[in-house]
Amino acid sequence: MRETIERCLAAGHAQGAPGGFDDLFHAPETAALKEEVVRAGRKLWERQYVDGNGGNISVRLPGDMILCTPTMMSKGDLRADELCLVDLDNKLLCGCRPQTSEILLHLEIYKAVPEARAVIHCHPPYATAHALAGVVPPGNLLSEQEIFIGPVALAPYETPGTPAFAATVLPYVRNHNTILLAHHGIVCWADTVTHAEWYTEVIETYCKTVMIARQLQPNLEEIPAAKIQEILALKQRWGLPDARLSAEPKAQPCAPAAPAKAHAAAARNGHHAAARNGHAAGQSARYRPEVEALIAEFTERILRLAEE
Repeated sequence: MRETIERCLAAGHAQGAPGGFDDLFHAPETAALKEEVVRAGRKLWERQYVDGNGGNISVRLPGDMILCTPTMMSKGDLRADELCLVDLDNKLLCGCRPQTSEILLHLEIYKAVPEARAVIHCHPPYATAHALAGVVPPGNLLSEQEIFIGPVALAPYETPGTPAFAATVLPYVRNHNTILLAHHGIVCWADTVTHAEWYTEVIETYCKTVMIARQLQPNLEEIPAAKIQEILALKQRWGLPDARLSAEPKAQPCAPAAPAKAHAAAARNGHHAAARNGHAAGQSARYRPEVEALIAEFTERILRLAEE
């Protein structure tokens, strides 16, 4: 049944029939992601990483459809039913509000990094202060920063929302999951919305801590080089991106980051390999919400006929 339905849907797409975007937009799995986006937006607002209508969040759905926050909406007031669905060409497919004006930045990251499943752009004050001053925070000082982010890139300034602005991250985004945006803020990508939000916390805390530490001691002692190599070995095993690993034949895909309280567990469990592929544990890689909905409908009809 599944193969027959998929063939019919493919034929419908070829003839210009509706592509089932509404089914995808309202699927239970998408509803869960919408709630995750809303929670992340609330955390950004509560931590004062966004103000006014600033910041934007997106997550990649099956078929390279992108769920994103709308424009002109405070992340503290965001509701799940206000999110938008766009494709990689920035065509609005579903949603009652226009998509964020900075969606092009997210789309360029998704195109450049197949492993990216979620993107968050925001303006945390200490990290944004570094972007404003054009100062990349020094490295090799804090293990959390080295493990989950590593070296930070600084992208040049372009007018927000423009294609030129979106393109500024392209030289860095494969090997950096966190980028400072000059005179603007930061952008982070990860395998989940929650993990991308964690990275905003990690870089903000790091920038703040380094600024405080330098007031106590201007010349901070770095983590020994041999220990940095041990960290890089861990990152390579977990599949976390790092510019220092870019000499590898192929950039390592980004695996889910472990919670701060579960680093050892992440190492033991292989860093949630199922989530790295953008699917929940046990979920088929062939999963398509429109197919599952039709299968359920046909099954229900068959059962009703059998009862008559």
